[in-house]
Amino acid sequence: GIKCGGVLSAPSGNFSSPNFPGPYPYETECTWLIVVAEGSSVLLSFSHFELEYHTACAYDYLQVYNGAARDQGNLLGTFCGHSPPPPFSSAWHVMAVVFRSDRHVAKRGFAAAYRKDACGGQLTGLSGEITSPRYPESYPNNAECLWSIGGGSSGPITLVFADFQVEGGQGCGFDYVALFDGPTASAPHLGRYCGSTRPPRTISSTPHLLILFKSDFNIGGRGFKAYFYSAGECQEVFTAIKGNFSSPRYPSFYPNNLKCQWSIQLPPGYRIKVFFLDMELEGRSSLTGSCDYDHLSAFDGGTENGSLLGQWCGRESLAPVTSRSNQLLLVLHTDRNTAKRGFSIAYMGVVPMNVSCTRTDFHIQIPVQSLAQLERNRIYLGTPSCAAQVLGGNFKIHTRFDSCFTESQKRNNTSIIVSTLYIDFSTGDQEDIHQYEVQCEPKRKEASVTLIAGPDPSRLSQAENLVDAQQREGGVMDTHEIKNQDTSDIVFISICILAGLLMVIAVVGLVLL
Repeated sequence: GIKCGGVLSAPSGNFSSPNFPGPYPYETECTWLIVVAEGSSVLLSFSHFELEYHTACAYDYLQVYNGAARDQGNLLGTFCGHSPPPPFSSAWHVMAVVFRSDRHVAKRGFAAAYRKDACGGQLTGLSGEITSPRYPESYPNNAECLWSIGGGSSGPITLVFADFQVEGGQGCGFDYVALFDGPTASAPHLGRYCGSTRPPRTISSTPHLLILFKSDFNIGGRGFKAYFYSAGECQEVFTAIKGNFSSPRYPSFYPNNLKCQWSIQLPPGYRIKVFFLDMELEGRSSLTGSCDYDHLSAFDGGTENGSLLGQWCGRESLAPVTSRSNQLLLVLHTDRNTAKRGFSIAYMGVVPMNVSCTRTDFHIQIPVQSLAQLERNRIYLGTPSCAAQVLGGNFKIHTRFDSCFTESQKRNNTSIIVSTLYIDFSTGDQEDIHQYEVQCEPKRKEASVTLIAGPDPSRLSQAENLVDAQQREGGVMDTHEIKNQDTSDIVFISICILAGLLMVIAVVGLVLL
């Protein structure tokens, strides 16, 4: 029967828990929706805070949402006990506050104040967008805005300017943007910028970054638009031959309003194979059938200007994706509502190699520069006794079919010779052995190699024919294959059959003796 909550649409105001400063009632739930002018943000602060304490805030609690929807992706935090929440700045013009109490233990509650802020604020998200007042229209004179970024993760902050036009002048003494490596203006200075040249990408050395924008009494400009990312969860660069990563907070709901980037950069000649272990994003648009809301995109190369390898959303079981170059970029976009579990991804570098065969032998070549950190005995076919040799800038393995644990198999009614190539990247106690299945069809003298993704042989069905792909994509090395069948093949097969018959006769003769 307690009336509480409601829509707060004034430019500024105050609200508190029911009965404040007296004890709040039991079994109460209140929701305040704060709505200010579009284009502004909401600044929220707490002057008093006292709720029942629990380590997980499972009893009485207060939640702050970055938007109207009670969506886990919009949740800025859940609070209880005696420590007040930090000041919050919304990413757009709407913010929601939810208070809930259970049937036991009532405290004094909380008192909060909010106001509309045209620019500046405390930004705690893993990523976000910052614009000057009225952007892209000319910014006002005598403006002073402070954005303090931090608290969303423990990693450094990356700031990238997408657009920049501010009144210029020697020493940037009129209008300017200043960056500080910390939460206040007393932190080390990272740069001061004006004019129409975009400032360089800036990375803080701490989990905080302060941005100051100042304009004088005349001459303005279009202003600026910038994006920030919290490194670690939302922006990472991988250079190891294999690895894995996941969306922020996985397997819990990812935050809304994200743009996260994961860049995989391997040595020249390598390609990158990505395996989707789990994925659940917001689904496709019912109107367009496309991934218009939350989506994950893969680009060939190091930037979003590269070829799009795929774009995914919803809950799907995806086939692996392989880059055409030694760099691959994955970008996650999320909108303002409807968050899901996210994704988990593993990747492996595909070692550049050339595999060919005759009717009796395997020939394998790998550029030494691709595995420069490895000794030759860590590259072997079937058994360590069949290790590679170093000849002319390549690791080479030349071996007969009757050695190196090769075996004969029949696949799709075709007889083939199969062996396993091992490349041992292990360091210390950490075992890391990559395996490639090497095949030869002696009759046609055609060879192929497939990456076996990890120790699970069932993953072999997901493997890709690397030699064929290298030929299609202009691979590092030429594959010398002899595809024509000449009369020597018939002679060779006849000799094999005759030898087999003679062996059977000899065995039978020995048994009879």
